[in-house]
Amino acid sequence: MKSSRMQLSSLSLSLALAFTTLVHLPPAIAAENAATAKAALPAGVQFVRQVEGIDEYQLLNGMRVLLVQDASKPTTTVNITYRVGSRHENYGETGMAHLLEHLMFKGSKAHPRLWEEMSQRGVQFNGTTWLDRTNYYETFAAKPETLAWAISMEADRMVNSRISGEDLKTEFTVVRNEMEKNENSGIAILIQRIMSAAHQWHNYGKDTIGARTDVENVNIPHLQAFWRKYYQPDNATLIVAGAFDAKQALQLIATKFGKIPKPKRALEPTYTLDPVQDGERDVIVRRVGDSQAIAALYHTVPAAHPDYAATEALALILGDTPNGRLYKALVETKKTADVFPWAANLEEPGFLMLGANLRTEQNLPEAKKILLETIEGFDKVPVTEAELTRAKAKLDSDIAQIFNDPEKFAVALSESIAAGDWRLFFLFRDRVKALKAEDVQRVATTWLKSSNRTSGSFIPTEKPDRSPAPAKVAVDEQIKQFKPGVAIAQAENFIASADNIDKRTITGALSNGMQYSLLPKTTRGNTVVLSMMLNFGDENSLKGKAGAAELAAAMLNRGTEKLSRQQFTEELDKLKTKLQISGSVTTANVQVETIRDNLPRVLELLRDALRQPAFNEAEFTQLLNSQLAQLEESRKEPQAVAVDAGRKAQNTYPADDARYYRSIDEQIAYLKTAKLADARAFWKQFYGANHAKQAQISVVGEFDANGLKAELQKTFGDWNTSQKFTRLPKPFLATKADDKQIITPDKANAFFFATMLVPVGTKHPDYPALVLGNYLMGGSANSRILNRIRQKDGVSYGGGSSFSGSSVEEVGAFNAGAIYAPQNRVKLETGIREEMARVQTEGFTVAELEDGKKSLIQQYQLERSQDSALASSLVNNLYLGRNMQFQADIEKKIQSLTVAQVKEAMTKHLGFEKTLRVFAGDFK
Repeated sequence: MKSSRMQLSSLSLSLALAFTTLVHLPPAIAAENAATAKAALPAGVQFVRQVEGIDEYQLLNGMRVLLVQDASKPTTTVNITYRVGSRHENYGETGMAHLLEHLMFKGSKAHPRLWEEMSQRGVQFNGTTWLDRTNYYETFAAKPETLAWAISMEADRMVNSRISGEDLKTEFTVVRNEMEKNENSGIAILIQRIMSAAHQWHNYGKDTIGARTDVENVNIPHLQAFWRKYYQPDNATLIVAGAFDAKQALQLIATKFGKIPKPKRALEPTYTLDPVQDGERDVIVRRVGDSQAIAALYHTVPAAHPDYAATEALALILGDTPNGRLYKALVETKKTADVFPWAANLEEPGFLMLGANLRTEQNLPEAKKILLETIEGFDKVPVTEAELTRAKAKLDSDIAQIFNDPEKFAVALSESIAAGDWRLFFLFRDRVKALKAEDVQRVATTWLKSSNRTSGSFIPTEKPDRSPAPAKVAVDEQIKQFKPGVAIAQAENFIASADNIDKRTITGALSNGMQYSLLPKTTRGNTVVLSMMLNFGDENSLKGKAGAAELAAAMLNRGTEKLSRQQFTEELDKLKTKLQISGSVTTANVQVETIRDNLPRVLELLRDALRQPAFNEAEFTQLLNSQLAQLEESRKEPQAVAVDAGRKAQNTYPADDARYYRSIDEQIAYLKTAKLADARAFWKQFYGANHAKQAQISVVGEFDANGLKAELQKTFGDWNTSQKFTRLPKPFLATKADDKQIITPDKANAFFFATMLVPVGTKHPDYPALVLGNYLMGGSANSRILNRIRQKDGVSYGGGSSFSGSSVEEVGAFNAGAIYAPQNRVKLETGIREEMARVQTEGFTVAELEDGKKSLIQQYQLERSQDSALASSLVNNLYLGRNMQFQADIEKKIQSLTVAQVKEAMTKHLGFEKTLRVFAGDFK
């Protein structure tokens, strides 16, 4: 569970829900589908409308239902959105919506052990709270019985959740721990303070997680009253998306939700709005940290307003990387490390925020001056057609990535529902398509002015230039302008079993030895996913090259000999393509997501990125600044510090060895003296292939296999390197047990990290038992460790353990970690220590073991249904010389495990006292 927050590394959620080119069904098929949706409805269910393949229904109690069918992946998502968020909280109730979200997972009348039930079914789940809404969702392997369980569960906890004082006692600490985790981030606190200062009366200025005093003093009667008021069918929209039987789903919904009576109470609309802002406002936050940050917020319009599309376009025109005005003015001139935009997608008047992160030595006043002048400079430098075209292409690409994934789409619709009507998703798309430069220019000059800004001190002005007072918008009137398109085409019902994947997969090699694995299948939106792995050098040739190797990989998507970085990213956006290139001293990895028709051109761009990179000096400097800013900030973060210390303590190799772990401080020291020539030299020496083990590529999705083979040969078949490849061995070395404490001043949250190596790889007889044992002990949402530290003791928002084994050597890694308040260190350590010891003394019950097997196997099945994960697995299989049957055999071994076998393996190899343990926090 979490309170929804902006992610600074990406655009606002609404940017991801903007615009797409859909694959249309013929009118006859669309009409047939609409007729099917209306036919033979269960009692109490009314068909409302069909919009672009989405069927809307309403129950007699007022609940709305959306069905989004897509059989391309064997998964189903159930998402329920309640139109209640922190905006609806009264005085003394801040954080109540978020606290209620936590308690909704504590169990209900028919589902008293909810986390356990979800884990048993292999369900991926979460809940989020935001300003206008709260939502809960479950994604699972497409099975009628699991869908029936999910619908039954959501109906039961709508009106029968426990919401007890006993649960409240333990969850208080968990929510406080989450609050403290958020307070560790300087930029997050700065954003919260800016939002608070910008809103004089409106609840958008209050943090969703609430005031600490309100959270600590809330009482059960008030919380129950809040729950009964808002968690009712007439305030909820249920979405079922993915592979499912619509008739069965509607019958289940009618049976389970239809019996809930419509409440007699009436929900009054909120009416508080802020007056016109009459001058600049400024906020300063002083906290420990190495990186600086600046930001500016401007009041704008609700998401349903016709001008909201222009606001999103402005966010990109100003804040996009690397094409935005702020990036050009700040990052390319080395004034800041990066820039970020956020256009708030809200039901009532929202805002546009833009900001930047700075390294310690960069001049904050100078950067802030440039930031504000650039944002408020549209009267001098109007919006250009080129800028608007780029923004539209970016929005088009972003929406295509989400709309083609039914799980993401189902959850993402929560934002449109919260903004007033789920059809706003499509209306916004159409408004973006119709945007003109003069529309964006008008919106910029209306709202982006100093008197409407919250970033600096209040300064009285004799003649203030004020923006108009933000007002609500009549959603019904706006929706009347919307004209639905037609539904997108459906894809095949692909069976993601190991046997079927192996049967459908085509393997071979290019003339230079590069291995390929192709899995053609029809997909929603004609999507294609590509994964590539390149392997470098040997022990001698890689000595002292770790830093240069990482920078070489990072430079490959920053422009080519033919295209600048700006042109390169613009081309990717036009092609609706995501490209990621990352690498270390031994390996480089490439991930591509695109669509069928654009694949040939995307392969050309990938070829140029890998074989003809620009290695531009200015881009290299920007890369160094960005990485330095991130590393310098991490030096004060408890989690980063703890993990860094643990990894460093386990290092046994000399500093120039490719297997040597470089600490945060060592990475910073290297970056300060790094040279572009070294990065280019590494690329020139090591990239390419001369035998099968040196390079692998896989492609999954909609494409012609024969045509793609020819394209791959043409693109990479003559890409050679003279450098030989020999994998660096990483044999087992026993971990020296120890306790370390590191002080991180002025951090409200602490972090615990434990680690050890074990002599067990994926081929070891004990591997399946350790995988399942760890899953039960700390690797799942229903694990013993998480239940202890969160549900029982209430000292941690999140924690657990992991185990992974090498596919080559007999070596594996066990890790455990948790966040907590520094004053709870002893209680947290005791809880994890006792639970690990209990596994060795008591083992697991038969019921635990069988439930864990079922859940873990379903998790593996879900992973195989994700094309990106499948493509990575196929690449790994090529390198290791195996197919999907290897994983199938592991799953069979897991299925046959006994309680005694798991206990024996866990006792033999693991133990709290065997680990290296690091505690990082502000321990007083």
